[in-house]
Formats: sequence, C-alpha cells, structure tokens
Amino acid sequence: MSFPELPQPAPGEVLLICTCYEDDKALWGGLLDEIGGRREGDVLALGGSGVRLRLVEAGGWDNLLGGNVPALVPGDGLVPPVVVLADIPVVYGGDGPLLVDLAAIPGRGVRVPSARLGGILAALLGGALAFDDLVRGMDSYGMYEGDGGQPAFPAPTLTPRRSFPALPSTTQTLLVRTSFDDEQGWRALLDELGGTDENGRLGTHLDLDEIDVEHFPLEALVVDDRTFEDLGPGQVPALVPPGDHTTLVALADARTWADPGRPLTVVDLYDTPGHSTLLPCGVVGSLACNLEIGNMDFHEFVAVAGVEPWWEE
Repeated sequence: MSFPELPQPAPGEVLLICTCYEDDKALWGGLLDEIGGRREGDVLALGGSGVRLRLVEAGGWDNLLGGNVPALVPGDGLVPPVVVLADIPVVYGGDGPLLVDLAAIPGRGVRVPSARLGGILAALLGGALAFDDLVRGMDSYGMYEGDGGQPAFPAPTLTPRRSFPALPSTTQTLLVRTSFDDEQGWRALLDELGGTDENGRLGTHLDLDEIDVEHFPLEALVVDDRTFEDLGPGQVPALVPPGDHTTLVALADARTWADPGRPLTVVDLYDTPGHSTLLPCGVVGSLACNLEIGNMDFHEFVAVAGVEPWWEE
C-alpha cells in the first residue's frame, strides 16, 4: 500500500490528518468539537495558544499509521517537527489525538488529551516541551499525563546513533535481534520458542489441537542481522513497510540475556506507535494472537509500576 505525499504546512501551522474514512468521507468523531478553536476554511485556529491546525483529509490517507508518516513528508521543504493524526482510536474509541514525532525519532507517537492539544503543541513548537518529555510522561495507555498508571518499563528516549533499513515485510510478528553479545542466549531463546524452520520462521508446525490457549506460542519471522544492532523501540514504527499490517515487533535486546524469563521488548505499531513494554518470551505469543484477532489491546499487556501484572498472578 502506498500513501500520497503530505502537503507542506504554512509557517506556524501543524497538520491534523484524518486517517479514518467511510465511503471516502472523512470521519473526525467528536475530535474537532473537543479541540475547540475557530474554523477558518480548512484551518482551525486554537485560541490563545496561537496554534493553527491545517485539516488534511482525503481517502488516500485511510488507515495511515504514525510510523508511515515520516516517509510522506515532502523532501523539498522544511520538515515540520510534529503532525497530528485523527485515527480509528480517536473516532471509535474516544481516545486523544496521536502526535507523531518528525524531529528527534521520526515515527514514534504519543496521545494527548483533546482539550489540551493546543497548549501542548504550543509548548512543543515554542521549545518549552520536547517530544522526549511527552514520551517520558506517557501512562500505560500511551497517553501523556494520563491516569492509566506509570509504565513499569518506560520507553527509552535515546536518540539513535545511526539510521536503520526497512524491516522485512510480513503480516505476522517480527522477532528482531538487536543485541549480539550472547550467541548462546540467542540460540536458547529460539529453542525455547520452538525453533525456526528453513525460512527463519517460528511456529510454522503448530498443532492447533495441542496448543495451550493460555500460553499461545509465538508465530514470527525472525530477523538475525547485525544491521539492526541497538535498534530501539522508538525507531521501529517507521521501519515497518506500510500495507502488510505487521502484527507486532518484538526485540531481543540486552535485557533478554540478562533478566529471568528471557524477556522481549514488544513494540506497539498501531494505538501508540513506539510504545513498548517488557514481556517474558512465553507471553509474547499470547499478545500477538490477541492483537491479531482483536480480542485485547496492546495496553493490556503493559506492566504498571507497583502492580503485579496479570500474567504473573
């Protein structure tokens, strides 16, 4: 799937892109009323904040994800520091709009309360807030200063030391090795997850009649390539090819070899791109399965500080 290039915002404007459509009609849900402001054609002026939102709508951006946005920015103009998406969670779930970073770690996202959008954007554009501050302030739902509890494993905000190539295209989960310090640990991890076939895939010979649904095995394409050494969760969404709807990306990093249970860092690609948590490797298959069938949401697998997670009860 390809998406059209985004328009170049005028100085002082921020793009607000509708990514949810029905019969080519843009669906905004109640977002525009919740944001407030004064409508001036296709621009929404947000009162005292001075922020001007340019409303962007066309069916070509249907199902656009936050991680897809960096590749759509025009190459012949100034790159805006942030764009805002009105996506399915906004329209049908009543969530806050998704802010997508285009400056520090392009493609990662944070949700913000709709009523605070103008003030938060003004602080970002004026330098009083950095996108890292928003990430550090996310709750377990991926909402900035939300009431969902502090994540037990906050998303790292380190700026990448280098760029990374695109990840392989798949409709399954990707298991990506990002630490190469423990070859024995890596082999033990793959063995614990059932081993790979000749094409580097986990879970290709599963017998559905013998599966424990409480501990669903992981089906994934394995990426064992030093090109992705030190890849962090924030960089992941922009590396996933658009269109195939990869279920999930799980990173085998340094904590996988150091901590009990061989935990993997799992990365959200949809609700809040780049939002991550640490899960025992034996639980990741259940997360991927539940995401694929729409039975549970990513945030339900995000451990909250000071609270025993349900999978350890």
